[in-house]
Amino acid sequence: MKTRELVLILDFGSQYTQLIARRVRELGVYSEIVAGSTPIEAIQSRKPRALILSGSPASGYRAQAPLPDPAIYDLGKPLLGICYGFQVTMQGLGGSVAKAERAEYGQATFIRDGHSPLFAGVPRRFRAWMSHGDEVQ
Repeated sequence: MKTRELVLILDFGSQYTQLIARRVRELGVYSEIVAGSTPIEAIQSRKPRALILSGSPASGYRAQAPLPDPAIYDLGKPLLGICYGFQVTMQGLGGSVAKAERAEYGQATFIRDGHSPLFAGVPRRFRAWMSHGDEVQ
């Protein structure tokens, strides 16, 4: 019996969590969505191959910001933090997040400046929408 690999998506309230899961599945990889605060024991019991931390309407520097179980950073699994997920990951690994001096809203140009399997099949350059008021330091 072939074992199905799992990408576990920790949801912190992003409006795009379902889209993330769908895109992962379109790549032929099974994914499940769980609450961002899921305890490490429950995460380990699912035996994920990788973790994705979603975005959130929260800001990482606020006291009430939702946090993942810090033990996820000791699993040794590939981890992708998207927007807020990137913020809490950097905080969990010793970085900090602060309100940006200037917020960014509107169209932006994505430019892939190096090779990465993560961006296989993604155009080198395309228009994207951004809405950010925080920055990782």
